[in-house]
Amino acid sequence: MSDFKPNLYDLLLVDINMPYMNGFELCEKILVTDINVRICFMSAVEINREGLREIYPSLGLGCYIRKPVSIDYLLERIRSELD
Repeated sequence: MSDFKPNLYDLLLVDINMPYMNGFELCEKILVTDINVRICFMSAVEINREGLREIYPSLGLGCYIRKPVSIDYLLERIRSELD
């Protein structure tokens, strides 16, 4: 996290389940440093968007990719987020 540079990344692909902190906690920390970076969450499980909005009100949960994902779909979502 300490190596994250603002205004360097256009899009982050973040897994929700990670060791030490979850993807939402990581993104809250990143958004303090760079409010303009786009974030796309990934997970093998379905998420409860309503519940997550209550816990993490500062996060936009617009991009969510359910794993496993095909390369074609992943590229489509990345292009869509960057347009």
